[in-house]
Amino acid sequence: MDAFYASIEQRDNPELRGKPVAVGHAEKRGVVAAASYEARRYGVRSAMPSLRAMRLCPSLLFVPGRMEVYKEVSQQIHDIFHDYTDVIEPLSLDEAFLDVTENKQDIELAVDIAREIKQRIREELHLVASAGVSYNKFLAKIASDYRKPDGLCTIHPDQALQFIDRLSIENFWGVGPVTAKKMHSLGIHNGALLREYSEEGLTRIFGKAGTIYYNFARGIDLRPVEAVRIRKSIGCEHTLETDISRKSSVIIELYHVAVELVSRLQQKDFAGKTLTLKIKFGDFQQITRSITQSQNLATLPIILPLAKQLLAEVEYAEHPIRLIGLSVSNPHEEGKEEVENGTERWIQLRLAFTD
Repeated sequence: MDAFYASIEQRDNPELRGKPVAVGHAEKRGVVAAASYEARRYGVRSAMPSLRAMRLCPSLLFVPGRMEVYKEVSQQIHDIFHDYTDVIEPLSLDEAFLDVTENKQDIELAVDIAREIKQRIREELHLVASAGVSYNKFLAKIASDYRKPDGLCTIHPDQALQFIDRLSIENFWGVGPVTAKKMHSLGIHNGALLREYSEEGLTRIFGKAGTIYYNFARGIDLRPVEAVRIRKSIGCEHTLETDISRKSSVIIELYHVAVELVSRLQQKDFAGKTLTLKIKFGDFQQITRSITQSQNLATLPIILPLAKQLLAEVEYAEHPIRLIGLSVSNPHEEGKEEVENGTERWIQLRLAFTD
């Protein structure tokens, strides 16, 4: 979906249409949750501090978020998806992968399905969506972002490498600012340059992610669309009213975050073996620290001491903290659905394209 939260606010309030809108709060510690395309022209982006957003766009209009409404609209969108396929993998409220290799409408061309879904979202929900069509998840994701807003992009198998060659490294799925900077230091600025590196060389530099980058540069992504996604982690974070550096204050805030985390774990009946502490400092630099245990992490008596242990590794006396977060991940997995010779085995089905 295009500017999902902000677009819903503009749809429901005609006075906001055509104006720069941010979903969030304008106060000192506020953060932009979503920005309309009118606001994005000024450089306003999600996760941006509200004060900075207002400096970039003095006419910016802030509206409070309505998460229940966004969830309801998301369900309406998924109801449309289900008219075509039940093989749907949600990424967020406003984004999902659909496998339409075999679809309920017996529509031959995937691009026609995408076009029809876009039209129905516009007519029935009065919102704008962008769609990407390709033979794997990596390329479909890239294609969906390529011509926003209101985009429809198809990447054919015989054009994939040519498309990837021109793709800037920042636009590769899974490449964030830190990785992009490291890529640039190696002289890697696009897909063509990335493909010049061997898998061994990339894994030596980037670890396991190196294999992913190696495959992506060749248009390879064997992950299936998973209709049922296994929850991998649960977390929560608190942005503080003011930056803090006093140890007692930090411990108190850490306790509150741990209590909320345990509550969420109990609600979702989730437990994992890895605890991760996230710290964002007043200058917006961010670090994480993790610890893995043999036992499941699900209760406060277990989680809080580990959180304090991780916090002890963070130097904040002269580097005040703005945000504290905790998450539990690495759940016990019962096993893989299909394994052959110790390796997961996926089957790529046929997907029709059109010019």
